[in-house]
Amino acid sequence: MATVELTADNFNSTVSGDGLVLVDFWAAWCGPCRMFGPIFEKASEQHPDAVFGKVDTEAQPELAAAFSISSIPTLMIIRDGIVLYAQPGALPETALEQLITKADELDMDEVRATLAEAEAGAATTG
Repeated sequence: MATVELTADNFNSTVSGDGLVLVDFWAAWCGPCRMFGPIFEKASEQHPDAVFGKVDTEAQPELAAAFSISSIPTLMIIRDGIVLYAQPGALPETALEQLITKADELDMDEVRATLAEAEAGAATTG
């Protein structure tokens, strides 16, 4: 599957569903973004079960602001509507593959339980 252009109009509907979604926040003027782009594209072809989306931070400044993107490229990995990873930096192909594999292997019931516990703890100390 090729990458999908994400905008304010389709972002929430794309990332809120079930399954794995990888989002690349980038800009055309950014050298590291141009280096990471082909790696991201190649991974999208190797993982047709996942959605690979790109947010052009110049064209979609409100999306970049909503996620406090201050450095690009920034990769965000979302599974079943839960952000699992969000870090700036151009990743080499092997590191991206490792992240995708780890995100695929996670027990999402465990992740949801851990998040629920953390939220409950925050509510009692808050």
